[in-house]
Amino acid sequence: MKLARTRSTATAACVLAALTLLTACNRDSSSGSAASAGDKPAIGIDLPRSDSDFWNSYAEYLKKDIKSEDINALPLSNSQNDVTKLVANVQVFQNTGAKAVVMAPQDTGAIASTLDTLASKKIPVVSVDTRPDKGDVYMVVRADNRAYGTKACEFLGEQLGGKGKVAELQGALDSINGRDRSEAFAQCMKTKFPKIKVFELPTDWKGDVASAKLQSLLAQHPDLGGIYMQAGGVFLQPTLALLEQKGLLKPAGEKGHISIVSNDGIPQEFEAIRKGQIDATVSQPADLYAKYALYYAEAAAEGKTFKPGPTDHDSTIIEIPGGLEDQLPAPLVTKDNVDDKTLWGNTVG
Repeated sequence: MKLARTRSTATAACVLAALTLLTACNRDSSSGSAASAGDKPAIGIDLPRSDSDFWNSYAEYLKKDIKSEDINALPLSNSQNDVTKLVANVQVFQNTGAKAVVMAPQDTGAIASTLDTLASKKIPVVSVDTRPDKGDVYMVVRADNRAYGTKACEFLGEQLGGKGKVAELQGALDSINGRDRSEAFAQCMKTKFPKIKVFELPTDWKGDVASAKLQSLLAQHPDLGGIYMQAGGVFLQPTLALLEQKGLLKPAGEKGHISIVSNDGIPQEFEAIRKGQIDATVSQPADLYAKYALYYAEAAAEGKTFKPGPTDHDSTIIEIPGGLEDQLPAPLVTKDNVDDKTLWGNTVG
């Protein structure tokens, strides 16, 4: 596989002996491939959470690719949206011979010291979906999250005819993804649709928080015309359940329908689009996140390097503070293309 490149990979066997109780209970010993990967350098991989359909799909793609690509992965860990667990899990990777680490830090501001430690040990890091605020990374595997916010704004603005009220279920604002999506959405609305009133609802990526805040908003503004969900994996079901409970879950095209655009591209969103419950989503490529996270981790372990520019997989590598970022494509999905077989949400499961 060639890219705008010059970096590489590998993975070595691992033996977990006496680990801390914290990290031991967060590890998935069934997913390592040390026995079959021979003498490849070891790759440590931390999953960020298991309370999201998107991240659960990402985990399944990882396990499948580890096996099919004969990756020498250390037993996977799951930091469960807790940076202290992520730090502990990374320490285990260091102690068990990781030559590269794949992570997806949810708190992008709190991981800097861990990145500094890994850099001092000459252990390269591939960050998936999130870009750390500080610290060196070998490669960030991510889509353009500002484009998510802009696409959502443009779609909702057109659906509402440029006027009305919109609720924005924001992700965590201590995450660059939450900030990028929120800032781009706000800028687009202010510039292109100034007659639309946006209610920003920070949720910390928690579905119950989103539901509670949306319920309060609906009580005050029953004429709400649109909703932007920054993460369908955690917001879709609680949002649909709330709207149904209030008699507001009307199909697209019917009077009283609340236009909804989401982010993620999970199968449940696609089914909701087909039913007319939501109108669109931006398909965040869980399959490509897994594929290229492993690709760049192996490249890093082998000492290969990359340069900014277009790749051979329809993305662009850009330079960022502390490293590079491969911005993977993330298409808008509506009723017109929801059945496209190339979308990962139509192939998983």
